[in-house]
Amino acid sequence: MVKKKDFNVAIVGGGVCGLTCAATLEKYGIDYAIFEAAPKFGEVGAGVGFGPNAVRVLKELDLLDRIATENSPVERSFVFISGTGEHELVHKYARYPNSLGLGVYRPDFLDALAPLIDPSVTHFSKRCISVSPQVSGRHTLHFSDGTTYEADLVVGADGIKSVTRDAVVGLDQPKHLSYTNTVAYRGLVPIETLKAAGVKTDLVTTPLCWVGMGKHLITFPIQAAKTLNIVAFVADHALPLQPIEWPSAWVEVVPEEELVDQFEGWGNDAMTILRHMKQPSKWHIHAVNPTLPSFIRENIVLAGDAAHGMLPHLGAGAGQGLEDIFVLCRLLCHEQTNATTLQSVLKAYNSIRPQRANMVSEESSRMGGIYDNFGESGYDIQAMQNQLRGMWEPVWQHDIVMEVDAALELLHGKII
Repeated sequence: MVKKKDFNVAIVGGGVCGLTCAATLEKYGIDYAIFEAAPKFGEVGAGVGFGPNAVRVLKELDLLDRIATENSPVERSFVFISGTGEHELVHKYARYPNSLGLGVYRPDFLDALAPLIDPSVTHFSKRCISVSPQVSGRHTLHFSDGTTYEADLVVGADGIKSVTRDAVVGLDQPKHLSYTNTVAYRGLVPIETLKAAGVKTDLVTTPLCWVGMGKHLITFPIQAAKTLNIVAFVADHALPLQPIEWPSAWVEVVPEEELVDQFEGWGNDAMTILRHMKQPSKWHIHAVNPTLPSFIRENIVLAGDAAHGMLPHLGAGAGQGLEDIFVLCRLLCHEQTNATTLQSVLKAYNSIRPQRANMVSEESSRMGGIYDNFGESGYDIQAMQNQLRGMWEPVWQHDIVMEVDAALELLHGKII
């Protein structure tokens, strides 16, 4: 790769955000290296939903066709149904122009992008344990195997347990990480298996949110509508959020009986789906809390869950990470960006992204409480419709290109 800039970038984390960042920097000839703690690129075997805002980002980055080889974008109009009884319609979210969404199997996403990345700058089994500044303004990454790496810019895309976040917040400060009193049971089931088992609900046409009291179920098709991605949430909304982490394993495989018992009394289709989730993984969901007022410190910048890990109740966490990467990479790739202007680039990024991503995080948390209050003593259909109306417009209808233009305006002297 011919270097087109006088600075180098270290990307910490090889997930959705890290690989998207690497693929974009590779395309524009920026010197980079990517460090992944695992021995290979690989995400948990589950689906991820991208709303229209995220689909637009992938299209702008010329990555959509690669990602959507088996999953063509469709109008992503969530339908809410009752989890109990006959699964009556509760609310159908209105469709808007350019409202195409996408459901993707996470490993497929990474497999699609990995060939775009230079293997000579891809480093596996590199668990970053700290980041330290140098007098020169560069930063040194320290890895658990004793090795180090210096870079002009560090992109922290190392997820909810981020080490780079600690470097931004300060090691002497609280970790900004909380267990959300929410667990999510995840699994994948062939759609034909569910149809053969008697499920009558349409599982293919649109994503579904099955609502109830203290719990809800999300389903959407992936892998060319052959597989149903399932996430079953159980939460205790009465408990206040505390700055503490779950004391044992955050993710574990549990017997399907535990999941089925949690949803006892739900309707036939819901229970059939849950009974077919063999050995579901149980996730203790954590979030960045309190939200970060800044995603940067010196020449370290956070993106994705490292910056704003959130409850997934708007299906927007991965999309916010893609927005982060889009804005950051467009700024880094701009013709006037060089080593001497990196601080201004990060300030421009930081003037826009925290406000946007933190708003989505807060709304996502609020929506979880709404989904989980339908039933005997909670909302009726009309009340829930009133609560749900218009909830996705601020997320889905966001103009990311305009956001980049605003950041460039800041960068090149009109405000900063």
